[in-house]
Amino acid sequence: MDLVQSAFRFPTTPLLRRHPHRPLTPLRRLRFTIRSSLPFPEQTARYHRELRAAVDAVERACRLCVDVNKSLLSNDGRILEKNDQTPVTVADFGVQALISLELSKLFPSIPLVAEEDSAFLRSNSLVNSVVNEVTDKSSFGDKQLTEADVLEAIDRGAKDAFSFGPKPATYWVLDPIDGTRGFVRGGDALYVVGLALVVEREIVLGVMGCPNWQQDNSGNFMPEALESGRTISRSGIIMVAHVGCGTWARQLSGMLSSTTKISNSWTRCSVNNCCLVHEARFCISDSQTWEAYPLFPLFNATTDAESVNDKQVLLLPTCCGSLCKYLMVASGRASVFVLHTRAQTMIKVWDHAVGMICVHEAGGKVTDWRGSELDLAADQVERRIIFPSGGVLVTNSSLHSQLLELISSGKLVV
Repeated sequence: MDLVQSAFRFPTTPLLRRHPHRPLTPLRRLRFTIRSSLPFPEQTARYHRELRAAVDAVERACRLCVDVNKSLLSNDGRILEKNDQTPVTVADFGVQALISLELSKLFPSIPLVAEEDSAFLRSNSLVNSVVNEVTDKSSFGDKQLTEADVLEAIDRGAKDAFSFGPKPATYWVLDPIDGTRGFVRGGDALYVVGLALVVEREIVLGVMGCPNWQQDNSGNFMPEALESGRTISRSGIIMVAHVGCGTWARQLSGMLSSTTKISNSWTRCSVNNCCLVHEARFCISDSQTWEAYPLFPLFNATTDAESVNDKQVLLLPTCCGSLCKYLMVASGRASVFVLHTRAQTMIKVWDHAVGMICVHEAGGKVTDWRGSELDLAADQVERRIIFPSGGVLVTNSSLHSQLLELISSGKLVV
């Protein structure tokens, strides 16, 4: 196992000073093998085998995403629209099929809760495209997967695939691509492949892969690195968490050209130590404005880090999707992710599960706006929906208590 080095230099000091926040090299389509060593020994991690498998599956999925993403501008057939107008791609279905196949090969008795089902894919005649992508990235060697193999793998995580009931259960939770708008948009927009394992209502491990996470040679996240004039690489990031073992990150395997040196060293992640609300870096939902949040009466918001004053907070505009924001908090890049739940909106478990354990193991807290932990078993039959009161609050312990107090003080309308 490689020694743990500070390959990413995640911040471990309070945010006392303000500074700004803001085409992949073509890769040959080759079959590849990933050796997923972990940053802690097997003896200390009860679910070591499951975590190794999850890392391997997510890295394969990220490679699939990168290859499909390169084709978006040249092949309009790769971009679809679901009924809820959320863009979804061959990559979305391909990732779900690929991870389902990889996990079921090793853990056939553990069910999967995931976002997609195959009905939409069947109706758009894109099954062959998904089969080809999955076959290219799977660990099944020279075996050619069939349409039936891939469709069955997708539907293994679908809505009616498994009925849990009220008893404690063990199951995987997958968001094949969180931030599909960012995936389609390309550029600096982040998207995440997120996978978690739940055992008797407790999230015991999680893996997030972000293929276009950017850094310069001193570990700064974009666009700080762009403005510094330093060399930029889209090396990607894989973040892992295991209950009791912390949260760790390293570069994604196989994301750069063969001449680029990849660090296999893991770095331990910590939430940042910001302790004042007006000095915190905030992430909010891409579909909501700051005026919809309960801090609005006290603080205005700006995306200009140079102009922030004591009556403003800084919003980071670099994320798409909820898991990207969890990743930002767990890595210390953001201080707070706050989500306001609307009465007509269902909060899906896959948008939060893996982010929750990554933040928890990085020293942070995740609750609803009343300070209660999110109950993954509230949806007893399907385990697909959670019901946070008011919204979701993700941050460090110091800011968490302050923000809860502001929300519950009666001065704000929740």
